[in-house]
This record gives sequence, C-alpha cells and structure tokens, in this order.
Amino acid sequence: MDLQAPKGTKDMLPMDAYKWHYIEEQLKGIAHTYGFREIRTPMFESTELFTRGVGETTDVVQKEMYTFQDKGDRSITLKAEGTAPAVRAFVESSMYADAQPTKLYYFTPVFRYENVQKGRLRQHHQFGVELFGSKEPSADAEVISIAMRAFEELGIKGLTLKINSIGHPECRKDYNTLLKDYLTPYYDDLCTVCKDRFHKNPMRILDCKEKSCQLLVKDAPLILDHVCEECSDHFEQLKNYLGAMGIAYEVDKGIVRGLDYYSKTVFEIVNKDITVCGGGRYDYLIEEIGGPSMPAVGFGLGLERLLMTLEDEGILIPEPLRLDVFIASMGPEESLKAASVAHQLRSRGLKADIDHMGKKLKAQMKYANKIGARFTMILGEEELSNNKASLKNMENGEQVEVPLTPDAIEEIIMRSGS
Repeated sequence: MDLQAPKGTKDMLPMDAYKWHYIEEQLKGIAHTYGFREIRTPMFESTELFTRGVGETTDVVQKEMYTFQDKGDRSITLKAEGTAPAVRAFVESSMYADAQPTKLYYFTPVFRYENVQKGRLRQHHQFGVELFGSKEPSADAEVISIAMRAFEELGIKGLTLKINSIGHPECRKDYNTLLKDYLTPYYDDLCTVCKDRFHKNPMRILDCKEKSCQLLVKDAPLILDHVCEECSDHFEQLKNYLGAMGIAYEVDKGIVRGLDYYSKTVFEIVNKDITVCGGGRYDYLIEEIGGPSMPAVGFGLGLERLLMTLEDEGILIPEPLRLDVFIASMGPEESLKAASVAHQLRSRGLKADIDHMGKKLKAQMKYANKIGARFTMILGEEELSNNKASLKNMENGEQVEVPLTPDAIEEIIMRSGS
C-alpha cells in the first residue's frame, strides 16, 4: 500500500523544524512584551461553537469544516479557527471575572476542507492574539501593532495594512436591506450558496469565492459608507492611534472578513496580493457563546504563509548548532568511554553524540563533518591509556590535547564559543 500524507497536509521534517521554532520564539517574545499570556485549547470542539460563533452562512461553516459524530453521538468539529475556542475557554473558566483586559495568545493547528493553495493547507497553523474586555480603539491599534511588529522584526518589508469598519449589528441591518435592493436584479445569477445567503445574511455574498458572484458585487454599496456615528467615530480614533504609533495604513472599504463574529474594525495585512494576517473586533461573540456582554479584538496569522513570505523575501532563518562535539571511537572499550563522556557533557548542557552504527573511524569523521559538529574527538587505545584526547576545532582546524575529563573538554568548547 502506497501510503502518503493526506491531501492538504504536510510533514514538518527535522531540516525545517528549526525555522518553525525560530518564528514561534520570535512571535512569543513579541506577545510577552505586550503583556499577553499563552492559552492552549483542544484540537476539536462542539460543532455548535463554530456554527453559533463563526456563523452558519460563512464559507467556513458551510463548506470547510471537518465535522463528525463521536461515539457518544455528539457532533464534533476539528478546530476551524482559533478565536471561538479561546472565547469558549475564557467563558468556561470565568476569566471575565478577572481584572480586565485579558490578553491571550496561542499557536494552534487549524483544519479546513478547502482547495489547497499557496501557503494554506487543509491542516495549517496559526498564531493568534485575543484581547478581551476593552471597547477602546486603542486596543484595536495595539493588536494591529503586534502583527506589524512581528513582520518588522522578522525583516519583512513592503507590507500593506488595510483597515475597514463593518459597523455593529444595527448598522448592518440597514446595510443588508440596501445590499438586497442592489442584488435583487441579479438574484438568478447568484450561486446556490449565495441565494441562501441573500435571505439570511446578504453581506456574506461579498465574501463569496465564486468569480461570478465577485463580479456581481464589485459595484455594490460599501458598508463603511453606511455605518452609524458611533462606529464612524471609533474608526476615526483607530486611525488616530495608528498614526500616533507611526503605522501606515490604507482604508479598504471592500474588506468584510469571512467570519460573522466581526464588528466595527476589520483589517488585513497583505504581501504581494497575499493576505498574511487578518483580524478585527468581535464585541458580541463572548455573549453569543454564553458569557457576559464584553467586547474583544484579535487576529490570526498563518505560520505557513509567514514562512513562505520569509522565503520569498530571501530572509534566511539562522540554523542552530546541531552538535558541539562528536566523539569518535575505535574499539569496544573506547566506545564505552565515549558514551560515558557524552553522557556527562550532555548533563552540562552541551550537545554531544557518538557513533551508533559501528562505523570505521574514517566514516565516523565524515559523518561528524556532515552533521556540522563544532568539534570532533578521537578515542583510541592510546588516548584511553593516557586518559587524554585530541579535540579538533572543525571551523579553524586547530587541534589541542586535553585531559579526558568533562571539565577540560567543556572548558575548551565553551571558550571557543565566546
């Protein structure tokens, strides 16, 4: 049987793992500087969490979720996005009773059954931040600034921040009426899904991926032109905060985002026509999921797309040192001594390895060079009898004789790294 990874999934191999570790550490460090703390939620949730939170008329719920019945006949869905599970955890653990705002970040796999595209897989991974409890536009600006700083510190340039406001539900009631009036003459030309959206949630038609529907709505009225005074003021203050932070932006009235929980601010960060980050405000989701009425704002950033962007920009991620010292041995007794020395060096935090393949000495030395060991050490009969070893610096070729003790070996290695 020719078994392969399922379509839309990808293995993270050892030669790539360091790249993931690097960006995760960078993102984690940035989140910590803003006072955010990590949260981890389950890989799967009750399907109702996504249908209620994300929205029954969204592409995610209608077309993309991995949903199944478990052995208790419960409808379960693999995590389709990161915000709703974080909100569920926030409500279930009563974090709303703590001093606010609550600032959370997470790394999580996300599962969506969709056409595999560049930088987006059926199982992909997200970094997300959520800020609960504040209705102030300063919170929106702070969340956006985290994303922009992440790209900046990773060396990515040429990004465009696009912002919009889609108002609150009352604004959208009037707007949806206006949009339906515009779309009525084109109703028969809408796709089957959008015909259903026309009656339930017309604004979702603006997010349809079908080209025929995209053409129909290209001249449709825009929500930002029809928001109330409160939402308009909030948007203006957001722009003021972004200006105070020195963050450049463009107003894009076409952004609506693909999830129903958004209100007021929505934003996207674009690199060469590819959206690498998106988010916004969701002031009604906490209450919808069973918590108190409480505002919130956040974003999700695809890690695969981030890695792809780094590669496209020619930004190299520093590869970590794989090994401090490889201890080559020439016989059974020498092999035992090599294992003992390696064990003691590892206990001191050094990266050490020995031969496990029964290779000849020459092959061991080739292997040490191939894996990038900083030092190699040869243990033969003479070295063992004299309790000394030759330690070779593989970078500059220098070779020194050292007592065969962990203290002496560690001192040479650590001194060369300073």
